[in-house]
Amino acid sequence: MKKHKPIKIAFFDIDGTLIALGQESASDKMLECLKRLKANGIHLCIATGRPPFVVPAFPGIEFDAFLTFNASYCYTSKEVIFSNPIPSPDVQKIITNAASIGRPVALAGIDRMGCNGYDKDLDDYFTISKQRITIIEDFDAFSKEKIYQLMVGCRESEYDSLMKDAPGAALTAWWDRAVDIIPAGGGKGLGIEKVLSYYGLTKEEAIAFGDGTNDIEMLQAVGTGIAMGNATENVKDIADAVCKSVSEDGIYHYCLDHKLI
Repeated sequence: MKKHKPIKIAFFDIDGTLIALGQESASDKMLECLKRLKANGIHLCIATGRPPFVVPAFPGIEFDAFLTFNASYCYTSKEVIFSNPIPSPDVQKIITNAASIGRPVALAGIDRMGCNGYDKDLDDYFTISKQRITIIEDFDAFSKEKIYQLMVGCRESEYDSLMKDAPGAALTAWWDRAVDIIPAGGGKGLGIEKVLSYYGLTKEEAIAFGDGTNDIEMLQAVGTGIAMGNATENVKDIADAVCKSVSEDGIYHYCLDHKLI
Protein backbone atom coordinates (compact mmCIF):
# COMPACT_ATOMS: atom_id res chain seq x y z
CA MET A 1 0.00 0.00 0.00
CA LYS A 2 1.46 3.33 -1.06
CA LYS A 3 2.17 5.71 1.82
CA HIS A 4 0.85 9.17 1.00
CA LYS A 5 2.40 12.51 1.69
CA PRO A 6 -0.39 14.89 2.71
CA ILE A 7 -2.69 15.27 -0.30
CA LYS A 8 -3.97 18.80 -0.88
CA ILE A 9 -5.36 18.57 -4.44
CA ALA A 10 -7.03 15.84 -6.49
CA PHE A 11 -7.57 15.65 -10.26
CA PHE A 12 -10.26 13.48 -11.85
CA ASP A 13 -11.01 12.47 -15.41
CA ILE A 14 -14.76 12.23 -16.04
CA ASP A 15 -15.71 9.51 -18.52
CA GLY A 16 -14.75 6.08 -17.22
CA THR A 17 -13.41 7.60 -13.99
CA LEU A 18 -15.97 9.74 -12.15
CA ILE A 19 -18.85 8.48 -14.29
CA ALA A 20 -19.13 4.99 -15.77
CA LEU A 21 -19.41 4.93 -19.56
CA GLY A 22 -23.07 4.81 -20.54
CA GLN A 23 -24.23 6.28 -17.23
CA GLU A 24 -25.80 9.71 -16.83
CA SER A 25 -24.19 10.67 -13.53
CA ALA A 26 -21.75 9.73 -10.79
CA SER A 27 -22.79 7.14 -8.22
CA ASP A 28 -23.92 8.09 -4.74
CA LYS A 29 -20.67 6.67 -3.32
CA MET A 30 -18.62 8.80 -5.72
CA LEU A 31 -20.52 11.94 -4.72
CA GLU A 32 -20.02 11.08 -1.05
CA CYS A 33 -16.30 10.62 -1.69
CA LEU A 34 -16.00 14.03 -3.36
CA LYS A 35 -17.88 15.73 -0.52
CA ARG A 36 -15.66 14.13 2.09
CA LEU A 37 -12.46 15.01 0.22
CA LYS A 38 -13.65 18.60 0.02
CA ALA A 39 -14.53 18.59 3.73
CA ASN A 40 -10.96 17.45 4.43
CA GLY A 41 -9.59 20.55 2.71
CA ILE A 42 -8.56 18.91 -0.57
CA HIS A 43 -8.95 20.98 -3.75
CA LEU A 44 -11.10 19.14 -6.31
CA CYS A 45 -10.30 19.49 -10.01
CA ILE A 46 -11.91 18.10 -13.16
CA ALA A 47 -9.45 17.13 -15.93
CA THR A 48 -11.34 16.17 -19.07
CA GLY A 49 -11.27 16.14 -22.83
CA ARG A 50 -14.73 17.72 -22.77
CA PRO A 51 -15.34 21.41 -23.55
CA PRO A 52 -16.44 23.67 -20.67
CA PHE A 53 -20.06 23.72 -21.81
CA VAL A 54 -20.52 19.93 -21.57
CA VAL A 55 -18.91 19.31 -18.18
CA PRO A 56 -21.69 17.60 -16.20
CA ALA A 57 -23.00 18.82 -12.88
CA PHE A 58 -22.17 16.87 -9.73
CA PRO A 59 -24.94 17.66 -7.24
CA GLY A 60 -23.67 19.18 -4.02
CA ILE A 61 -20.07 19.39 -5.27
CA GLU A 62 -18.21 22.62 -5.99
CA PHE A 63 -15.04 21.91 -7.94
CA ASP A 64 -12.14 24.31 -7.49
CA ALA A 65 -10.70 24.14 -11.00
CA PHE A 66 -11.58 22.74 -14.41
CA LEU A 67 -9.01 21.50 -16.93
CA THR A 68 -11.06 21.23 -20.11
CA PHE A 69 -10.11 20.37 -23.71
CA ASN A 70 -7.48 18.00 -22.26
CA ALA A 71 -6.24 21.00 -20.23
CA SER A 72 -5.88 23.46 -23.11
CA TYR A 73 -8.35 25.71 -21.24
CA CYS A 74 -8.05 25.71 -17.45
CA TYR A 75 -10.12 27.91 -15.18
CA THR A 76 -11.72 28.45 -11.80
CA SER A 77 -15.12 29.99 -11.09
CA LYS A 78 -13.36 33.37 -10.94
CA GLU A 79 -10.62 33.40 -13.58
CA VAL A 80 -8.82 31.68 -16.43
CA ILE A 81 -5.62 29.95 -15.33
CA PHE A 82 -4.33 28.82 -18.74
CA SER A 83 -5.50 29.30 -22.33
CA ASN A 84 -3.76 27.46 -25.17
CA PRO A 85 -5.72 27.32 -28.46
CA ILE A 86 -4.46 25.37 -31.48
CA PRO A 87 -2.61 27.57 -34.02
CA SER A 88 -5.03 28.56 -36.77
CA PRO A 89 -2.85 27.29 -39.66
CA ASP A 90 -2.79 23.85 -38.07
CA VAL A 91 -6.57 23.85 -37.63
CA GLN A 92 -6.98 24.58 -41.34
CA LYS A 93 -4.44 21.93 -42.36
CA ILE A 94 -6.11 19.21 -40.29
CA ILE A 95 -9.51 20.07 -41.76
CA THR A 96 -7.98 19.66 -45.24
CA ASN A 97 -6.22 16.43 -44.26
CA ALA A 98 -9.42 15.01 -42.79
CA ALA A 99 -11.35 15.81 -45.97
CA SER A 100 -8.71 13.96 -48.00
CA ILE A 101 -9.43 10.74 -46.08
CA GLY A 102 -13.19 11.26 -46.11
CA ARG A 103 -13.55 12.33 -42.51
CA PRO A 104 -15.53 15.33 -41.21
CA VAL A 105 -14.16 17.37 -38.31
CA ALA A 106 -15.81 18.70 -35.16
CA LEU A 107 -14.38 21.95 -33.83
CA ALA A 108 -14.71 23.13 -30.25
CA GLY A 109 -14.34 26.67 -28.95
CA ILE A 110 -15.06 28.00 -25.50
CA ASP A 111 -18.81 28.45 -26.02
CA ARG A 112 -19.84 26.09 -28.79
CA MET A 113 -19.01 23.18 -31.03
CA GLY A 114 -19.73 22.49 -34.69
CA CYS A 115 -19.04 19.96 -37.41
CA ASN A 116 -18.75 20.03 -41.20
CA GLY A 117 -20.37 16.64 -41.84
CA TYR A 118 -21.68 13.38 -40.40
CA ASP A 119 -19.54 10.37 -39.51
CA LYS A 120 -20.70 7.22 -37.68
CA ASP A 121 -17.50 6.89 -35.63
CA LEU A 122 -17.64 10.56 -34.60
CA ASP A 123 -21.35 10.33 -33.79
CA ASP A 124 -20.77 7.30 -31.56
CA TYR A 125 -17.88 9.14 -29.88
CA PHE A 126 -20.15 12.08 -29.06
CA THR A 127 -22.82 9.72 -27.76
CA ILE A 128 -20.44 8.44 -25.05
CA SER A 129 -20.63 11.84 -23.36
CA LYS A 130 -24.33 12.32 -24.16
CA GLN A 131 -23.70 14.79 -26.98
CA ARG A 132 -24.85 14.99 -30.58
CA ILE A 133 -23.03 16.09 -33.70
CA THR A 134 -24.20 19.52 -34.83
CA ILE A 135 -23.46 20.42 -38.44
CA ILE A 136 -23.13 24.21 -38.68
CA GLU A 137 -23.47 26.46 -41.71
CA ASP A 138 -20.76 28.88 -40.60
CA PHE A 139 -18.14 26.15 -40.13
CA ASP A 140 -15.50 27.95 -42.24
CA ALA A 141 -15.85 31.18 -40.25
CA PHE A 142 -15.93 29.28 -36.96
CA SER A 143 -12.71 27.45 -37.90
CA LYS A 144 -10.88 30.79 -37.91
CA GLU A 145 -11.87 31.59 -34.31
CA LYS A 146 -9.98 30.33 -31.24
CA ILE A 147 -10.23 26.55 -31.49
CA TYR A 148 -9.08 24.51 -28.53
CA GLN A 149 -9.84 21.01 -29.75
CA LEU A 150 -10.73 19.10 -32.89
CA MET A 151 -12.46 15.73 -32.83
CA VAL A 152 -12.27 13.28 -35.72
CA GLY A 153 -13.62 9.78 -36.15
CA CYS A 154 -10.67 7.68 -37.30
CA ARG A 155 -8.62 4.57 -36.71
CA GLU A 156 -4.94 4.32 -35.86
CA SER A 157 -4.06 3.61 -39.50
CA GLU A 158 -5.34 7.09 -40.40
CA TYR A 159 -3.39 9.03 -37.77
CA ASP A 160 -0.39 9.92 -39.96
CA SER A 161 -2.54 11.18 -42.83
CA LEU A 162 -4.70 13.22 -40.48
CA MET A 163 -1.78 14.98 -38.76
CA LYS A 164 0.48 15.53 -41.78
CA ASP A 165 2.11 18.99 -41.87
CA ALA A 166 0.36 20.21 -38.71
CA PRO A 167 3.29 20.65 -36.29
CA GLY A 168 1.38 22.91 -33.92
CA ALA A 169 -1.15 20.21 -33.06
CA ALA A 170 -1.00 16.80 -31.40
CA LEU A 171 -3.26 13.79 -31.35
CA THR A 172 -4.53 12.16 -28.18
CA ALA A 173 -6.92 9.22 -27.94
CA TRP A 174 -8.68 7.14 -25.32
CA TRP A 175 -11.00 5.26 -27.74
CA ASP A 176 -10.03 3.24 -30.83
CA ARG A 177 -12.50 4.87 -33.24
CA ALA A 178 -11.94 8.59 -32.67
CA VAL A 179 -9.34 11.10 -31.57
CA ASP A 180 -9.04 14.46 -29.87
CA ILE A 181 -6.56 16.90 -31.39
CA ILE A 182 -5.00 19.44 -29.05
CA PRO A 183 -2.13 21.96 -29.16
CA ALA A 184 1.32 20.39 -29.55
CA GLY A 185 3.06 20.31 -26.19
CA GLY A 186 -0.31 20.53 -24.46
CA GLY A 187 -2.16 17.83 -22.57
CA LYS A 188 -3.37 17.17 -19.06
CA GLY A 189 0.16 17.02 -17.68
CA LEU A 190 0.89 20.62 -18.67
CA GLY A 191 -2.49 21.74 -17.35
CA ILE A 192 -1.78 20.15 -14.00
CA GLU A 193 1.55 21.98 -13.80
CA LYS A 194 -0.28 25.28 -14.41
CA VAL A 195 -2.94 24.53 -11.78
CA LEU A 196 -0.41 23.38 -9.18
CA SER A 197 1.53 26.60 -9.74
CA TYR A 198 -1.68 28.61 -9.41
CA TYR A 199 -2.40 27.08 -5.99
CA GLY A 200 1.25 27.07 -4.87
CA LEU A 201 1.31 23.30 -4.48
CA THR A 202 3.87 20.63 -5.38
CA LYS A 203 3.25 17.48 -7.40
CA GLU A 204 3.85 15.42 -4.25
CA GLU A 205 0.75 17.03 -2.75
CA ALA A 206 -1.38 15.97 -5.73
CA ILE A 207 -3.25 12.81 -6.63
CA ALA A 208 -5.00 11.99 -9.92
CA PHE A 209 -7.37 9.31 -11.18
CA GLY A 210 -7.82 8.32 -14.83
CA ASP A 211 -8.59 5.49 -17.21
CA GLY A 212 -7.59 6.46 -20.77
CA THR A 213 -4.43 7.08 -22.77
CA ASN A 214 -5.04 10.83 -22.59
CA ASP A 215 -4.71 10.49 -18.79
CA ILE A 216 -1.15 9.11 -18.82
CA GLU A 217 0.54 12.53 -18.65
CA MET A 218 -1.85 13.52 -15.88
CA LEU A 219 -0.97 10.50 -13.75
CA GLN A 220 2.73 11.18 -14.31
CA ALA A 221 2.41 14.88 -13.42
CA VAL A 222 1.27 14.19 -9.84
CA GLY A 223 2.90 12.52 -6.89
CA THR A 224 0.30 9.73 -6.84
CA GLY A 225 -1.26 8.60 -10.12
CA ILE A 226 -4.06 6.05 -9.83
CA ALA A 227 -5.46 4.01 -12.74
CA MET A 228 -9.01 2.81 -12.61
CA GLY A 229 -9.64 -0.93 -12.68
CA ASN A 230 -11.32 -0.40 -16.06
CA ALA A 231 -8.33 1.57 -17.41
CA THR A 232 -6.44 0.50 -20.52
CA GLU A 233 -3.31 -1.55 -19.89
CA ASN A 234 -0.91 1.22 -20.91
CA VAL A 235 -2.43 3.45 -18.22
CA LYS A 236 -2.18 0.73 -15.57
CA ASP A 237 1.46 0.14 -16.55
CA ILE A 238 2.54 3.69 -15.63
CA ALA A 239 0.27 4.22 -12.62
CA ASP A 240 1.47 4.13 -9.02
CA ALA A 241 -1.51 1.95 -8.15
CA VAL A 242 -4.71 0.53 -9.64
CA CYS A 243 -8.01 0.93 -7.80
CA LYS A 244 -11.26 -0.90 -8.44
CA SER A 245 -13.26 -0.03 -11.55
CA VAL A 246 -15.58 2.96 -11.78
CA SER A 247 -18.59 0.64 -11.62
CA GLU A 248 -17.24 -0.69 -8.30
CA ASP A 249 -16.74 2.83 -6.88
CA GLY A 250 -12.99 2.40 -7.10
CA ILE A 251 -12.11 5.98 -6.16
CA TYR A 252 -14.29 5.86 -3.04
CA HIS A 253 -12.68 2.64 -1.83
CA TYR A 254 -9.16 3.84 -2.61
CA CYS A 255 -9.68 7.08 -0.71
CA LEU A 256 -11.22 5.24 2.21
CA ASP A 257 -8.42 2.65 2.37
CA HIS A 258 -5.75 5.38 2.23
CA LYS A 259 -7.47 7.58 4.83
CA LEU A 260 -8.09 10.45 2.43
CA ILE A 261 -11.71 10.40 3.55
